[in-house]
Amino acid sequence: MSLARSTDALAAAAQALLAGEVRALVPARPGGNNRVYRVDCGDGRSFALKAYLRQPGDANDRLAAEFLGLRFLRRHGVRTVPDALEVDRGTDCALYEWVEGEAVARPGPDDIDAALAFLGALYRLAGDPEARTLPDAAEACLSAAEVAAQLDRRLSRLRATAARRPDLERFLDDELAPRIGALIAETCEGYAAAGLAFGAEIAPEARTLSPSDFGFHNALRRKDGELVFVDFEYFGWDDPVKLVADFLLHPGMVLDDSLKRRFLRGALAIFAADPAFADRLRLLHPLFGLRWCLILLNEFVPERWRRRAYAGAADDRAQAEARQLAKARAMLDRVATTPRGLPHDA
Repeated sequence: MSLARSTDALAAAAQALLAGEVRALVPARPGGNNRVYRVDCGDGRSFALKAYLRQPGDANDRLAAEFLGLRFLRRHGVRTVPDALEVDRGTDCALYEWVEGEAVARPGPDDIDAALAFLGALYRLAGDPEARTLPDAAEACLSAAEVAAQLDRRLSRLRATAARRPDLERFLDDELAPRIGALIAETCEGYAAAGLAFGAEIAPEARTLSPSDFGFHNALRRKDGELVFVDFEYFGWDDPVKLVADFLLHPGMVLDDSLKRRFLRGALAIFAADPAFADRLRLLHPLFGLRWCLILLNEFVPERWRRRAYAGAADDRAQAEARQLAKARAMLDRVATTPRGLPHDA
């Protein structure tokens, strides 16, 4: 699909999906990989149109993951996500319920409880027979070995682009790569000491359904205070340890330690049936921090920058790269200074 889909073409796609008049197509909040518009109809109703960018070699079908995942959740009574209404694979567009709400700028204890209630619902639905038809989440981490492999793949991909940016090359070779090697070795030892197999995938009953990019950065607050969780492009099966660690580490959210402790206590209760959950979280949390260091550097990868540009990234690429390199360095410092054990003294 071309990067340059015109507003007229998108309006035509929206009209075809609605089978009715489109009065206005208004750009909504930008995403990282797509364009989102509010579609205003002649009869006063509004919907959300999402136009997905599909590039050659994409391993993840983000449209299918989101549309089918939301359909599944709504069909099983989850109302804190948008309804998925219509889809057109020819134009890579989908129509969703329009959620009128504001960004969750300052989360509080009630918001943590709402996030935990949502995770609990996902975990309960993991036992539904229909859930077994859903795919794994994008870049699911079902074993410690897979986490290590993803670190290696991401590092190699960034090194392939680093020659044009000496500051990136120095960061990768002198700071990040040595820390990755040391922490993988430490995690292997920790797994052995805990009686866990580093290379073994967790049992199916220990897995959960996951949005895979979960947090208040992907939530809207309605006027009545209810939270609605959005952005399910990477939805599917995963280790709940990744879901919990990513929530605690996510650089797009500002949570104080009391909120993080509240979330972690709740997550430990939700996944208490898995006797290895706390050990895996303790051991893998630092590796997921390193994984975030690499994710933050996606702007250096050409195909990822094309997605950002398509989605409406407003800043200059060089400025974006410099900003993300500073964030990656800050995340690495955070990993290095966090005491070993369960994060946030849970």
